[in-house]
Formats: sequence, structure tokens, C-alpha cells
Amino acid sequence: MGNVRSHRVGEQIKKELSDIIMREVKDPRVKFVTVTGVDVTGDLQQAKVFITALGNDEEKEATIQGLSKAKGFIRTEIGKRIRLRKTPELLFEFDESIEYGNRIETLLQDVNRKDN
Repeated sequence: MGNVRSHRVGEQIKKELSDIIMREVKDPRVKFVTVTGVDVTGDLQQAKVFITALGNDEEKEATIQGLSKAKGFIRTEIGKRIRLRKTPELLFEFDESIEYGNRIETLLQDVNRKDN
């Protein structure tokens, strides 16, 4: 039961986070960010936010720093938009699954070209 609730809360946080980052965060380091997922712990105390961003590694690192700097503001905005007893603590991480999927796709295309 708690797992279903944490999943629903995670989806709602994901939706609101996307809107907040796109419209409200004014940090110039935070641009072209997509929220790909949010994992909320069962007790709703922490939320791990998975993001992707365009740019090289330095720009991606700057994006994480910008989001970490704006964490308090973002958490306050989420607290205003989602009624919870306590707003979860946010932890931002890059979603490596998209790059991993692209790498596998490239390898599969190489194998198919060699077979033909």
C-alpha cells in the first residue's frame, strides 16, 4: 500500500518539478533540463530526482550545481503545490539510462551492418 502511494507522490512531484524548473528557476546554469523520474522512499522523506540535460560534462555538472543551489526554493514550491505533511528532501542525479540505451542501440546497429 505504501509503495503505491510513494509511486503516486513521485509521479506528482515529477510533474510539478518539470514545471518549476522550466518556469520558476532563474539560474542560468539550469537550462534544457528534463526530469525523467522521481523515486520517493516509502516514508516519503526523500526523493531521488533523475534528470537529463543537454551539453558537455562541464555543463551537466554546472546544471547539477545550479539545481542543488535552488533545492530549497524548489522544495518550497513543491510544498505549496502538493499537500503533504512533510515535503521530501530532494537529491538530484543524472539519468544514465538514456545514454546507456543509445550506446546499446549503436552497438546493435554495428552488429547488423557487419552481418549484412
